[in-house]
Amino acid sequence: METDNGKGLILAVASSVFIGSSFILKKKGLKRAAANGTRAGYGGYTYLLEPLWWAGMVTMIVGEAANFVAYIYAPAVLVTPLGALSIIISAILAHFLLKEKLKKMGVLGCVSCIVGSVVIVIHAPKEQTPNSVQEIWNLATQPAFLVYVGITMSIVLALILHFEPLCGQSNILVYIGICSLMGALTVMSIKAIGIAIKLTMEGVSQIGYPQTWLFLMVALTCVVTQLIYLNKALDTFNAAIVSPVYYVMFTTLTIVASAIMFKDWSGQDAASVASEICGFITVLTGTMILHGTKEEEQQQASSSGNADLIFGSSESVRWYESRKSTNEEHLISLYSPEY
Repeated sequence: METDNGKGLILAVASSVFIGSSFILKKKGLKRAAANGTRAGYGGYTYLLEPLWWAGMVTMIVGEAANFVAYIYAPAVLVTPLGALSIIISAILAHFLLKEKLKKMGVLGCVSCIVGSVVIVIHAPKEQTPNSVQEIWNLATQPAFLVYVGITMSIVLALILHFEPLCGQSNILVYIGICSLMGALTVMSIKAIGIAIKLTMEGVSQIGYPQTWLFLMVALTCVVTQLIYLNKALDTFNAAIVSPVYYVMFTTLTIVASAIMFKDWSGQDAASVASEICGFITVLTGTMILHGTKEEEQQQASSSGNADLIFGSSESVRWYESRKSTNEEHLISLYSPEY
């Protein structure tokens, strides 16, 4: 058992390294693509022709595959919290490779998000594993989960149709919200597909069931949607901010979706519930800190840009002062700090 946990630990850490690196590779690919066409944040798809972006995609696929295999050897309590390592790796790589500086308050926000997410995952209720695709279909069509799916799709449509044109370029929660909401549905569908593959390999074929193919179509749709809006988020916002916010929202929504679908919340003791509430509060606090840091950086950049436009650079000041003309006295007084 300890050997299996060791394998799961190694695979989970390797998964975090690959996934964290993939954010940076895709970000650099998006930057290169933006120089040759319409940016992904404005609906462009030129990044599909960028090799570096595809390198990031391959890296992410390898990471997700390693994470999937890790669950075979180790329990979710061990594997899932290690996903937070991808945030740290992404932030470090972004600091050195993308020159996206993460200030002290940003680091505090990341730590708060990681701690809150770990607390939620550790105290999350145990999941009951279905034994067939039909059993998962029965769980997916229960009224409570259908209501959850309806609410999720309504929010996604509202984000895409209303909020994206309105504030998609300024509010990171728009793009990340779409990715996370669709991601929770992706996990539910992928789990059904995984069970179908496992049962089929064991001799109990699930290929003939239409539910298997329906889950596959849902998974493909959700994955494509996630990729489109994750690329928009990476192209528009700081990668060091996208990674932790996406991790927090995706993890939280996946736990909620799993709890509703599999009715895992029943039977929890008061200590576990209190711990989960504390985890949510910690996550919210970290997210607010991250947003505050991002807004401060944007305001400083905007103020710096406005100052350059109004007062000009040091070179332009020297150029005006060095010219001999009838307007020299006026120009010097205009650029004077006392003006």
